[in-house]
This record gives sequence, structure tokens and C-alpha cells, in this order.
Amino acid sequence: MGCFLCNSSLGKKLVMSISGCFLVLFILFHMAMNLTALFSAEGYDMICKFLGANWYALAGTAVLAAGVVVHIVYAFILTLNNYRARGKQRYEVTVTEKGVSWASKNMLALGVIIVLGLLLHLFNFWAKMQLVEVLGGHRNSLGLSPTDGAALIAYTFSQWYYVVLYLIWFAALWFHLTHGVWSMFQTVGWANDTWYPRLKCLGNIVATLVFLGFASVVVVYFVKSLCCGACC
Repeated sequence: MGCFLCNSSLGKKLVMSISGCFLVLFILFHMAMNLTALFSAEGYDMICKFLGANWYALAGTAVLAAGVVVHIVYAFILTLNNYRARGKQRYEVTVTEKGVSWASKNMLALGVIIVLGLLLHLFNFWAKMQLVEVLGGHRNSLGLSPTDGAALIAYTFSQWYYVVLYLIWFAALWFHLTHGVWSMFQTVGWANDTWYPRLKCLGNIVATLVFLGFASVVVVYFVKSLCCGACC
């Protein structure tokens, strides 16, 4: 099994599909958690406290990090293998294949943007929340409690450049998911003539829900900051 997953092209795609499915489920959970901040700052802070430096939260973080690393590593491996397999054909000008989306041909570029956005997100939130607790701190670099998530969201998205960067990140994630969601079903053989259009539709729905869910938090908090600034 180990050789199949490491050496076989189908095995590598299977690893990509499984790790991708895991990450999509986490993204949906994270989106739902963030939406809580729109309705109750206290409720969101309670979630942040529950998911702080507790053993189960740290274990979950480790598993999530492993899933991200596996997905990225296998993405580069598959891209490199495809690049080598094309050989001289990669230099030829070809017409756009029917049914091949822009996202499917630019998954690596989209992945790079997503990774850069993830690093920015870790800097803005994880490093000021869970990491502070792990290191035994009671206040982060902004003077906030590491469980004061709503205040950290308000501070971060009161700055227009973070709003722009995060919206670009979410847009890249949208394109990535429109292809990634249905392709992971295709890898395991579920995308036949009947299910292919349904799975593509499902991918678009999931990607759009994720984009709107995350973007709404960013935009609402930015608008709130503008209103507060105008009142002051």
C-alpha cells in the first residue's frame, strides 16, 4: 500500500483527494466558526477559548498541519510529474481543451497564493492566539488576551490592506475549490457521465459558500471600523 501511494500516479492522486477532502471539511468548520463572530462576539470568544492551548485543540492543530503539508507536497510532486511527462509538448502552443477550466490548469499557482495567504493568516491570528497560550503568555503583541478573538478580528480588518489581501486569498480559494471538490470525487471513480455535472455544481456551491462565508466576516468588520471611525 505504501509503495502504491508513493510511486503510483493514481495513489498520489488518491492521497491528494483524501487530504483535500479533510481540508475542505476543516475549511467549512472554520467558516462556520467565523460566522459566529457576526452574531455574538462573546460566543466567538468562547469558541476561541475552547480551541485554545487545550490538549485536544493542539492535537487537532498537529493533524491539520500534517494534512496541509501532505496536500502541498503531493501537489508539487504531481505537478512535477505532469511537467516531465509533457516533455517538449509544454513548449507548444495549444488550443484550450473543451471542458477544462482555467482553475484546473492553474491549480499550482492558485495553491501558491493560498499558501501565502495561510502564512499571513497564521501570523495575524494563530501566532497571536494559540501560540501565545502555548508559550505561557497572557497577552499578545497587541495587548489582547489570546482568547479575545473578536477584538483581534476587529483590529485586523480595520486595516484596508489586510481586507484586500484576504479577499484575494478567498478568491484564489474559490477557484481552487471549484476544481478541487469535484476532482477528488473523480479520482475515486465517482465522476461518471451522470454525476460529473452534479459534482461540478457541488464544487461551485461549496466554493461559493466558503468565499461568501469568510468574505462576509472581513467586509462586515471593515465596514464597522469605518462607521466607528466616522462616529469618532
